[in-house]
Amino acid sequence: MSLADRPVESDVSPGTWIADELEGQPWATLASLVPRSFDAYARVLHPAVRYDGDDDVDVRWAEVALHNGTVAHPHMQWVSLTGAWDYAWGEDNQSPVWDRAPDEGHLPTSVAVRLVAVLSRHTATPADCWFGVWHGFGHIVADAPTLALPRRDLWLIRGPVELAAVNMADEPSEQSVNAWWPADRSWFVVTDADLMSTYVGGSLGCIADLLATEDLETAPALPDDPVGYDVDPVNPVPPRA
Repeated sequence: MSLADRPVESDVSPGTWIADELEGQPWATLASLVPRSFDAYARVLHPAVRYDGDDDVDVRWAEVALHNGTVAHPHMQWVSLTGAWDYAWGEDNQSPVWDRAPDEGHLPTSVAVRLVAVLSRHTATPADCWFGVWHGFGHIVADAPTLALPRRDLWLIRGPVELAAVNMADEPSEQSVNAWWPADRSWFVVTDADLMSTYVGGSLGCIADLLATEDLETAPALPDDPVGYDVDPVNPVPPRA
């Protein structure tokens, strides 16, 4: 079996260090997604999208906050920023500010390319990386062993760091990898299937470089940070309909 023309690995042992470090961590915290052993962490926000003719334009969460009179901050959550749960999963939008909500569980290609450019500078093994795809996606099928993490089981493939920006699903579906790391374990990236953000753990220099990248919307993070749609400590969480 293969994903993105790469064979699905039958030996998942190169990922067991992740499972070992995530085991027992409080659920719905960053430490339940990214190992605590890194020196620093960052949150990468998936952009919303505005339609401009045939083009898709990335829209920062900070712009959406300004439109809604809410506060942009490192722990902001989409439903609190916009004021309604329908703006996360429904057909509603706030055109002309944004037409499509940030991707959930999928790292947009435009963001992945920018991440690859930064992270490739902070590993000695950019040509040898591991990539995990959640086995629960109905539009992706493989018959191979999975890496068992506390909540997500992943199929693994191997290749250069640029594979992080490749579509893992058959067209017209789109699906990024959900986790990736280099063979030297210098950093780790996770895009959980239920979240609109991607999280990165790495060295102090790596995360500083990431946070300074102007064409990414990022925020510093800590292992005990809560993750989820209803954990915005500044903007009120709207009632569910």
